[in-house]
Amino acid sequence: MLSCSIRSLRRLKCCCNKRWSSLILAKGYCFSKPKVVPSFCNTDIKFSRFYVWEQQSSLRQWRRRSLYTVTDTYEAIELALDSVVKIFTVSSSPNYFLPWQNKSQRETMGSGFVIPGKKILTNAHVVADHTFVLVRKHGSPTKYRAEVQAVGHECDLAILVVESPEFWEGMNFLELGDIPFLQEAVAVVGYPQGGDNISVTKGVVSRVEPTQYVHGATQLMAIQIDAAINPGNSGGPAIMGNKVAGVAFQNLSGAENIGYIIPVPVIKHFIAGIEESGKYMGFCSMGLSCQPTENVQLRNHFKMQPHMTGVLVSKINPLSDAYGVLKKDDIILEFDGVPIANDGTVPFRNRERITFDHLVSMKKPNETALVKLLRNGGEHAFTITLQPLQPLVPVHQFDKLPSYYIFAGLVFVPLTQPYLHEYGEDWYNTSPRRLCELALRELPKRAGEQLVILSQVLMDDINAGYERLAELQAVNKANQLARGAIHHMNVSIHHEMFQIHFEEIEEQLGYRFSVTKCHSSYK
Repeated sequence: MLSCSIRSLRRLKCCCNKRWSSLILAKGYCFSKPKVVPSFCNTDIKFSRFYVWEQQSSLRQWRRRSLYTVTDTYEAIELALDSVVKIFTVSSSPNYFLPWQNKSQRETMGSGFVIPGKKILTNAHVVADHTFVLVRKHGSPTKYRAEVQAVGHECDLAILVVESPEFWEGMNFLELGDIPFLQEAVAVVGYPQGGDNISVTKGVVSRVEPTQYVHGATQLMAIQIDAAINPGNSGGPAIMGNKVAGVAFQNLSGAENIGYIIPVPVIKHFIAGIEESGKYMGFCSMGLSCQPTENVQLRNHFKMQPHMTGVLVSKINPLSDAYGVLKKDDIILEFDGVPIANDGTVPFRNRERITFDHLVSMKKPNETALVKLLRNGGEHAFTITLQPLQPLVPVHQFDKLPSYYIFAGLVFVPLTQPYLHEYGEDWYNTSPRRLCELALRELPKRAGEQLVILSQVLMDDINAGYERLAELQAVNKANQLARGAIHHMNVSIHHEMFQIHFEEIEEQLGYRFSVTKCHSSYK
């Protein structure tokens, strides 16, 4: 196959004359029997076309980008120097074991850059749980107060604003570009650890695919590069040509020079949602758990024809619109007219593939999608409205204090993953197993549903002898671990306050309480 990378271009220059070395630009063409000759080729070598229109568009983009010279790169970096800022954050995270108090303050540093509209784009984890934020321009000793305008923790992006007119003097904004192709060069600009001044590192694009975002615990598209991304680089731009190709946000621990940047489509989705609604709207989900259909016996069992490809629906979130449309054991064949392969991927650019979840996540809230599926051997098409979905157990609780209710020294809290994180970095193995299973696998049955647990007992004369209740979870009347459904526990929330009916909790937990002298507090 004919490669389409910069490195391949350098190799081919050694064995090809300049007249047809530009053939490397023909993304999607491969050597085969003579069929079609590209219009820009004057040689006798003929190629077969693959996704013709898409590849012609990719070809034009690649040609435009190939015109950049070393001088253009330095000019782009000079432009970035007047846009990239250093961010100083003072933050304080809640203590989920003692939810009425915060942990000690800590100071962190990150990077950001100016975008149109006199706004600064950075990572959400740079300003998470912030109490005070300052920014400093390159080459300036002055720090300016900044306010967080919007935060999207799922996509790890945030927008800051600075009121001081003095700060904006001489500042330039950076424009967003496109998704880079493999092996295209990018320059990461920021303020990593090891020094106080700005730093520029160069690398090439290694991979483009959906990746786990560590901060928000979500699966969104990301770009892997081999440029060094260290603590402090977070929020800095990755420059390609004279535009932004992405935002640096994480690296792969235990590996050398494997960093990740947030691509432009995710950035534009985040900014567009804020501009349209004034607040962060989130990323849509179909609320499905799907299984590949690569097994031949599985395909035969569900009456899939040889030409059919798709994924098997194994679980549906009751809160999603798909819950009333799709059924378990449906085979999803297409999403918005794009065929889904048996491994759950769809075509992307030049002979690349990504999971079809990316198509879902790029939809705006309340947008619809046409889903073609196979059910009982027959093909059907349904329209589904897409929405961001909240899990039963929240994955993160940044920028807000946890709720709690104390009665007779018994501390009740809603179960969240940050609560489990208090058990340490190895929380999956050290936290209570049943709570961990609920947090990772259980689905909500209705909107606003929560898992409420008895986290601890504050010892006093009134609750002496009940210390064993610490970390107990409410159970339903069948003695199975509660789904935490508030309607199962007869626990309702009004204005963020738990109203607890202790008679039923006594019955469910198997303990009796003397509540005549008890006092309660909540938040």
